[in-house]
Amino acid sequence: MSKQVRIDFVSDISCPWCVIGLKSIEQALDRVKDTVGAELHFQPFELNPNMAPGGQDIGEHLAEKYGASEEQGATTREMIRARGAELGFTFNMEARSRIYNTFDAHRLLHWAGLQGKGPALQMALFEAYFTKGESPGDHNVLERTALEVGLDSAEAARILSTDAYAADVREREQYYQRAGINSVPAIIINERHLISGGQPPEVFEQALRQVAAQS
Repeated sequence: MSKQVRIDFVSDISCPWCVIGLKSIEQALDRVKDTVGAELHFQPFELNPNMAPGGQDIGEHLAEKYGASEEQGATTREMIRARGAELGFTFNMEARSRIYNTFDAHRLLHWAGLQGKGPALQMALFEAYFTKGESPGDHNVLERTALEVGLDSAEAARILSTDAYAADVREREQYYQRAGINSVPAIIINERHLISGGQPPEVFEQALRQVAAQS
């Protein structure tokens, strides 16, 4: 009988390392599926909570926020693209030219989680942004992506047109900030064991086996 563990995945749609972390977790879970079962919960984090609705040019944003030169940015993008390819995810760096506000995406993800569709919508939104270059702040994109993973697009539209789940998202964001999470991805196993960053599958596999053995 497999041991059950809880995984809280704290992330933002605009974070490429979160994609790498999620794909790595998926592969790790597949490797340990005979002995470890997991309940995956997505938790919100906004890298740019004050971003205007129209977003900002990505090169300009990275230079302002991190002081990154164009050359440094290109090196990082290639590293991310290669890591993604290893894990079976396509980062189309030419398609993604802007950083966007992701709060509405987090509201929709909260609802999707209540419907058992959190993982599917999370990955579909990553693909919409990083592979297709679409805005995760665009309600049309969010509604279409919800429909693609089997959610009710009319209900998605209703949620996005109101402030539904806004308080829930803010509460979750503040909870993890108070817990000391200030960068993502942050992966918390059984609400005790923290793994930070887009680690390779082997790191998650080892952690899952250790936690399962201890529980």
